[in-house]
Amino acid sequence: MATVARRPFALFKNLNAKIAAIPMMLTAVVIFIGCTAWTVIYSFTDSRLLPSENFVGLAQYDRLFGTTRWNVAIINLLIYGSLSLIFSFVIGFLLATLLDQKIRFENTFRTIFLYPFALSFIVTGLVWQWILDPGLGLPKFLGELGLPGGDFALLGNKHTVIYALVLAGLWQGTGLVMVLMLAGLRGIDSEIWKAAKVDGIPAWRTYIFIVIPMMRGVFVTTLVIVASGIVRVYDLVVAMTQGGPGFASEVPAKYVYDLMFQRGNIAQGLAASTVMLVTVFIIIVPWALMEFRQKRK
Repeated sequence: MATVARRPFALFKNLNAKIAAIPMMLTAVVIFIGCTAWTVIYSFTDSRLLPSENFVGLAQYDRLFGTTRWNVAIINLLIYGSLSLIFSFVIGFLLATLLDQKIRFENTFRTIFLYPFALSFIVTGLVWQWILDPGLGLPKFLGELGLPGGDFALLGNKHTVIYALVLAGLWQGTGLVMVLMLAGLRGIDSEIWKAAKVDGIPAWRTYIFIVIPMMRGVFVTTLVIVASGIVRVYDLVVAMTQGGPGFASEVPAKYVYDLMFQRGNIAQGLAASTVMLVTVFIIIVPWALMEFRQKRK
């Protein structure tokens, strides 16, 4: 009588790969989860220069949201984030659409648009600090030519400095959005374009009602990548403005660094870090759940 081969338990499938992944998993558990738990726990203490186990409940969070500097940082992050998302998606998609037309020198243009993303935010911040310097950069050049804008100082005005940061961030990050969108456009079946042309559908309607809905996964992935980077923005602000003038361009990441390493207020910095962590989770968790459900289907 022939014996029927039993299928291995799911736990033992790809056993070698799972064993090889154990060091990475332990590292993730100890460093990421452990440090995250330490951050959250000690944000409920009165730790100053050194960690303390004196539990004070939500006192640090009450102080945090009662601090003008932190509230300004949150408002700046909302302005910077919303403008960066909107303009990077619009400009990135338009550039991807143009490059998708099989134009000449496509590789050259793609490299030019993507090149700023290869630079660090420190370099980007310094470059744009020079460009926007009234005594050295673009305002001085416009003034010497007698053109309007010679006396316009984005970095020196507390009401406009955040828009200077948005401009620098867009210059660096839009190329990445363009590449991701271009990859999504190249993944669209050519038969769809042919069918749309046969039916006489204008190109703009094809993009809006057919192509963009089909690129939903690309848009969501790009949103997660860009939004998580926005929440953590730090070095661009340090390089361009140091949070100034005053604290008009303060952002949460810089606030955390200053509280923990310059003012010796660990608990307050950890409370701010926890708020940032929750914000990132709000962005990432829905995306992860959606991707998991799609794979199960």
